[in-house]
Amino acid sequence: MLQKSLPADLPTTHGHFKVIAYKDDERGEHLAVLKGEPTENAVVRIHSQCITGDALTSQRCDCGEQLDLSLKKIAQEGGILLYLQQEGRGIGLFNKIAAYHHQDRGLDTVEANHKLGFQDDVRSYSIAAKILKDLGIRSISLLTNNPRKVQGLENYGIIINERIPVLVKTNTANRNYLAAKQKKLGHHLKVLK
Repeated sequence: MLQKSLPADLPTTHGHFKVIAYKDDERGEHLAVLKGEPTENAVVRIHSQCITGDALTSQRCDCGEQLDLSLKKIAQEGGILLYLQQEGRGIGLFNKIAAYHHQDRGLDTVEANHKLGFQDDVRSYSIAAKILKDLGIRSISLLTNNPRKVQGLENYGIIINERIPVLVKTNTANRNYLAAKQKKLGHHLKVLK
């Protein structure tokens, strides 16, 4: 069952937003961060929690930079950021750090997940679709490089009118990570230097 908090104001360095918390029995607690009133074909970013990238500014992934770019775009144009509790492509923080250990020893992100007994990506986008529908949204322009995210949302009845890339610069710490996302997970990436 999906529970919804009362809305609250959220002033940020990117501007003033409205925030609503959601809670479900399967995946935990999530946030909807809104700029303006939700409308059909809104610009939407579905962002899975990444404590290391989002909060600690890790250079080994592109998560924090994608979140920052997405918030800037949403602040300028209006739209919605859904921040989902799906750390480490859905394997959780504990397992994500174990995956980091294996990556430090030469495995890529997909190989590390497999070594731990997980699929390469176990996230579900059902909660994102439920939140969007609760907000009255059935069609969106999606900020993503991930074709599985597009397919996942479409599987739950959300129409993707446009996929908007969220490209960040490659650095020495994330080069292999981005290469694995592109080659093994099919992400639409360009190497930006």
